[in-house]
Amino acid sequence: MDSIPKIVAAEAVGPAELLVRFDNGAEKAYDFRPLLSRPEFHLLNTWAFFRAVRVDPGGYGISWNDNMDLSGYELWVHGTPP
Repeated sequence: MDSIPKIVAAEAVGPAELLVRFDNGAEKAYDFRPLLSRPEFHLLNTWAFFRAVRVDPGGYGISWNDNMDLSGYELWVHGTPP
């Protein structure tokens, strides 16, 4: 399996979409709509909370708080070209 590039930036670009930049220069859009109905992601329906996304130390994922995060693998594999 190829290694997953590290995340260098993540930005909310819509109410349920992130633009994620990786250290290999690639950018991917990630659509959160399929996850928003799940209880653990309910807070992401709030725009202020959603746009507070941050890249985890080391670039292996993103998070909003200690209980809500997403792996770089998920973003890389299921993200699409913007």
